[in-house]
Amino acid sequence: MSDVTRRLLLAVAILLLCACDRAAEGRPRLQDGDIVFQTSASAQSQAIQAATHSPYSHMGLVVFRDGQPYVLEAIAHVQLTPLAAWAARGKGGRYVAKRLRDRSILSDPARLSALKEAALSFVGKPYDPYFEWSDERIYCSELVWKAFDRALGVRLGSLAPLLSFDLENPMVRHKLAERFGDKVPLDEQVISPAAMFDSGLLESAR
Repeated sequence: MSDVTRRLLLAVAILLLCACDRAAEGRPRLQDGDIVFQTSASAQSQAIQAATHSPYSHMGLVVFRDGQPYVLEAIAHVQLTPLAAWAARGKGGRYVAKRLRDRSILSDPARLSALKEAALSFVGKPYDPYFEWSDERIYCSELVWKAFDRALGVRLGSLAPLLSFDLENPMVRHKLAERFGDKVPLDEQVISPAAMFDSGLLESAR
């Protein structure tokens, strides 16, 4: 290998490292128990955004395994997904992270362990496209809400009946008709990613 070739390869390596550093700028240092939100590229994402007046249509819980960050999420089923793969599925690869404002809660190893145990107990459960409030099937925000509630007694956002969302948007009406026909369960209690994102118990992760 010539000196010119070596210098070129070194220059390329330096440029790649700088690009990675720039991409990482502004992203928080994640911790176990952080909550990540993204604008999903899924078919139902636009309907969720319209119904909740929020850009965030998908979310999950950060869980570290062997020093690497994963996102516990409900998609086809509840599963752990490497953070990089999870982020790549969102619009522009972007996500926002939040964590409990009261840092003392998850600084207690026993309480953090309880949260992870409660969350991981849902692994393998099928995704719930009907947003029912049961443990038979689980949707993304329900998964995270129930984990915090059951392990820590912390309720991140308030449940609200489906009727309280903006159901007049054509995309929303189409998706509801597709799922429920003419029997939309308007009284079904739902927890949305938007309600959790806006919870006063959370703050932006830094």
